[in-house]
Amino acid sequence: MQLEHEFTVPVPRDQAWGVLMDVERIAPCMPGATLDSVDADSFAGRVKVKLGPIMVTYAGRARFVEADRTTGRAVIEASGKESRGTGTVQATIHTHLHEAGENTRVHVTTDLDITGRPAQFGRGVMVDVGNKLIGQFADCLAAQLAAGAAEPEPGSPARTGDAAVAPAPQPRPTAEHIDLLDTAGAPVLKRLLPVLGGLLVVVLLWRLLRRRRA
Repeated sequence: MQLEHEFTVPVPRDQAWGVLMDVERIAPCMPGATLDSVDADSFAGRVKVKLGPIMVTYAGRARFVEADRTTGRAVIEASGKESRGTGTVQATIHTHLHEAGENTRVHVTTDLDITGRPAQFGRGVMVDVGNKLIGQFADCLAAQLAAGAAEPEPGSPARTGDAAVAPAPQPRPTAEHIDLLDTAGAPVLKRLLPVLGGLLVVVLLWRLLRRRRA
C-alpha cells in the first residue's frame, strides 16, 4: 500500500535538510522507535506496536539509497521482522523538502508492505494512524528546533537588561510504543468488533456447556 503524509518544520529548507538527515538527532521524536546503531548511510533499530494486550516489536535496518541536498529529495529503504513472530515489514520512503517562506514543507510518500497482526487493519486505518504519528513527530521536531534556536550562544550573558532570558522550550518525549487502539480509535475498534463478538460467543458457549455438565 502507498501512504502519503505532509508536515511543516519552522526552519528554512537548508537547515531542515541537515536536521532531517541526522538520524541520531531525530530518532527521539519517532513514536515507538529505538535507534540501536548508525553506520554511515545505514542504521538499525526497533519499533514497538501495541494492539490491546498484544505488544509486537519489529527489529530491522534502514539505509539511505538517495540523498540530494540540492533538490531536497531523499529515499530510504527499510525492512524489519517481528522479534517474536513471523510478521514482516518493508518500506521505501520518499521524502521531498519544499521551501515555504521561512518554513519547510516536508512531503513523505511511503510504499509499505506489512504482514502479521497489524496488517489486518488495511490502508484506511494505516493512513489514519500514520497521519497522527507524523503529527506527533512533527510537533516534537518543531519543539526541538525551537529549543535549539532559543539557546543562547556560548559565552553570551544569561540576562538581557533587567529581564531574565526565558528558558528554551523542551520537546516532549514520544511514546515508548505505538498504541494502535489509542491512535486509530474508532476505525480499529470497528474492525475488532466482529472478532470480539466471536470471542464472546465462544466464552458463552463454553460456560453453557460447563453448566450442563455440572
